[in-house]
Amino acid sequence: MTALTRRALGALALMAPAIAPARAQSWPTRPITIVVAWPPGSGIDVMTRIMQDALREELGQSIVVDNKGGAAGVIGAQFVANAAPDGYTLLFTSSALNMVAAMGTRTTYDPAKSFVPIVNVCWTPSLLIAHPSLGVKNAQELIAYARARPGQLFYATAGIGAPSHFVTELFRVRTGIDATNVPFRGSPEAMREQIAGRVHFSVANSSTGLPPIREGQVVALGATGSRRLPQLPDVPTLQEQGLADFAAASYWNGLLGPAGLPQPIADRIASAVNKVLARPDIRERFVPTGNELDGNSTPQSFTALIQEDMRIWADVARAANIRAQ
Repeated sequence: MTALTRRALGALALMAPAIAPARAQSWPTRPITIVVAWPPGSGIDVMTRIMQDALREELGQSIVVDNKGGAAGVIGAQFVANAAPDGYTLLFTSSALNMVAAMGTRTTYDPAKSFVPIVNVCWTPSLLIAHPSLGVKNAQELIAYARARPGQLFYATAGIGAPSHFVTELFRVRTGIDATNVPFRGSPEAMREQIAGRVHFSVANSSTGLPPIREGQVVALGATGSRRLPQLPDVPTLQEQGLADFAAASYWNGLLGPAGLPQPIADRIASAVNKVLARPDIRERFVPTGNELDGNSTPQSFTALIQEDMRIWADVARAANIRAQ
């Protein structure tokens, strides 16, 4: 290596710290793609569509929604993990990112190292629901019904490792019922089968569960969180119905970028999302989904949230003996 080459490399090394801030100051200069790790019509897809136009106004660029559902969010996560860390390809996913890892699924990415947490959008509570043909009206009646028919009931989930899978498995283990998981490619497909009566019960996120509950297509048996949903004040929590230590409450839904995403860009995105969530028109559109908006999340607080969430779901995976298949 010549002295000239060494000097050139040294100059580049000195310039490197200044490149990222400069790039962040000019960002964004073209459309931003949000990869939704779930299919169209899913809870996260609905959230993205609600925020899409408002984010465009905040960031000054079009927001492209790219649904890459399947494998409990793994397909979308894998795509973003391999994307350039320039702020133009983001991942919108949920606690399933941690759940898939907690059950020992082998992926081409490391959930703790392949992403930069940007901002938590909201928490999603879940609802235990059943087909009306069962004739049950609460969790205890479902438990009694299932115990009288060991191995005869089927429950729908949005895929192996999805939040609905983890929550329902925990419910099954805590109550000792014998039922069979029927995994689908996402919550919309699982709900269609639930409404049709081809599965007996399920745990649905509030975004997917509330509309068919209002229409009387399914029956709400209990809320999994620590409090009743404001949209369903007459539906008690599972804890109120005697199911103690039911840790599977609400789960996070947030934006992440590929590893190496410059901090100023992450901060800019988080600020834009929080401004959008503060808008009355956006908050009003979120009300029917049952989601609990955050609005104060930062890359730092979201990182801490994800780390704590991983510990929780690892405990659930052990308690319910959830393993990758």
